Amino acid sequence: MPDELHIIDHSDRVESLFAPYRDIIGDDYPAYRGHVYRVITYAMHFLDGDEEARPLVETAFVYHDIGLWTENELAYLEPSEEHALADNEKYGWGFDPQLLRDAIHWHHKVFPYRGPNQRIVEAVRKGDWVDATDGRIRKGLTRAQVKAVQDAIPNYGFGDVLQRLARDLGGNKLSGNLRVLRHVFKW
Repeated sequence: MPDELHIIDHSDRVESLFAPYRDIIGDDYPAYRGHVYRVITYAMHFLDGDEEARPLVETAFVYHDIGLWTENELAYLEPSEEHALADNEKYGWGFDPQLLRDAIHWHHKVFPYRGPNQRIVEAVRKGDWVDATDGRIRKGLTRAQVKAVQDAIPNYGFGDVLQRLARDLGGNKLSGNLRVLRHVFKW
């Protein structure tokens, strides 16, 4: 894995995938969009810049948390998967449905993923962990690499957005975070 990260802060594919969901995401859009680009950057680094994997990675990350907004639901993995799979079929993207589902379903897995499509699913999982922890967990990246990505792609308070959603959708922050822990994190 090379030391220098290729920072991905724009993709026509990502922007077109976001278009139908932008109004649904509303004021949280800049924070979620930034999160998506940071995790794409990390995952693509873990995949050594494999351009063949990039369309799937970009698609999985646009959809990976979308159920938070489309369903207003803290148990958002399955709704996120269903939106991705339905759009994959509707628009004829041709992604392997199991790979697309796995990339979304296992992105909060605590321990390394072992199974079909391991290379891509594991890169997606590691990329999300780096950003979701604000770089406290780096999965082999250096502090300088994480800082370069954070400096290039603004956060817009993504962590605060998640905590607000936990509070608003879960009744309070504690019960909301417990619901996320029970329904979204995988061991």
